[in-house]
Amino acid sequence: MQNITLKSKYDGRISVEAEIITPDNFSGKDAKEIGEMDLFMGNKTVKLKDIFEVSVEGSSENPEDTEIIIKGNTDRIKRIGEGMTSGKIVIEGDVDMHCGAMMRGGKIIVKGDADSWAGREMSGGELLIEGDAKNYIGGAYRGETYGMTGGKITVKGNVGAYLGEKMKDGEIVVEGDADMISGMEMLGGKIIIKGDAIMPGGEMKGGTVIVMGEVTDRMPTFKMDGMEIIEGIEFNRYTGDLSVRRAKGVLYMKG
Repeated sequence: MQNITLKSKYDGRISVEAEIITPDNFSGKDAKEIGEMDLFMGNKTVKLKDIFEVSVEGSSENPEDTEIIIKGNTDRIKRIGEGMTSGKIVIEGDVDMHCGAMMRGGKIIVKGDADSWAGREMSGGELLIEGDAKNYIGGAYRGETYGMTGGKITVKGNVGAYLGEKMKDGEIVVEGDADMISGMEMLGGKIIIKGDAIMPGGEMKGGTVIVMGEVTDRMPTFKMDGMEIIEGIEFNRYTGDLSVRRAKGVLYMKG
């Protein structure tokens, strides 16, 4: 088992691109080797040791046995865990955009809030956000065909707009409320919103959205086709979005 601790010493004035921070890249390396790895801060290259104090306990060549713990100010650190395939990352504060983007395996825990596009285009693994999250969680970046295609995202707080945009597979669970149009252009997978939601399911073609709280401004382009009991709660079942040709999306709401 290898435990790697990164303690931020960064003032956060300029955002940092930190896609290098994954168990895949760190496993088997000592603190000096990790510290010499390159990051991008604005338009210049810096060393990881310029941003973080690095300490390492144990050693493993296997990313699956590697855990990274990140302490201190990370709210301007982007792309942590991007593309990771295994292992674990624990972020003890807030994190900037694209955390867990395109991850294929492993687990990321964010103990604070996450900025937009967390878990975008992920195909496997698990992302847990213990605070709130902003827009496009589990969605697709500009110009991409699909958002999330596998894995699971859990947000214990509230989320912003366009949750799961272009989602094709996988599962997203939000324990709080969701802003505008969760499941926008959704193709498959499942979104569960335990709080309230605004206009869920816009232009969805497939997949399932379940809203356990109240729905504001329900889309008029969904057709009610029965009732169903989920986890002991009775829901109205709607299909749509009928503004999209051959749409087979399913939206569950209480009203």
